[in-house]
Amino acid sequence: MDDAVELAEMIAQLRRELSRAMAEGEDAGLRFRAERVELELTVGVERSHEPGVKVRFWVFDAGVSVKRSATTTQKLTLVLQPVRAHAPDRMALISGDELFGED
Repeated sequence: MDDAVELAEMIAQLRRELSRAMAEGEDAGLRFRAERVELELTVGVERSHEPGVKVRFWVFDAGVSVKRSATTTQKLTLVLQPVRAHAPDRMALISGDELFGED
C-alpha cells in the first residue's frame, strides 16, 4: 500500500517526535504537560491468508480515498498517555519553538 503506513510505524514515529520535542525543550522557559495524546485516524484493516493468519492496520492520509476491495477502512481514535520509561510517575513535559504570533 503505497499511500499508507503501518499503524506500528506511525506510533513509533510519533514517539520519536515527542521524544525529540522533550529533549529540545529541556531548558525552555515555556513547556507543556503531555497528559494525553489523542489521534483520530483512518485505518485500513488487511488480513493476509498466508499460514498463520495475520491482521495489519494501515494508517491513511485523511485526504486519500481508499478504493481497494480487500481493505476495509475504519475511523480509529487512540488516546495515549505519554510516560517516561525511567520515571513513569513524573509528568512528561514537551516544548517547542515559539511560533509567529504566539504570546
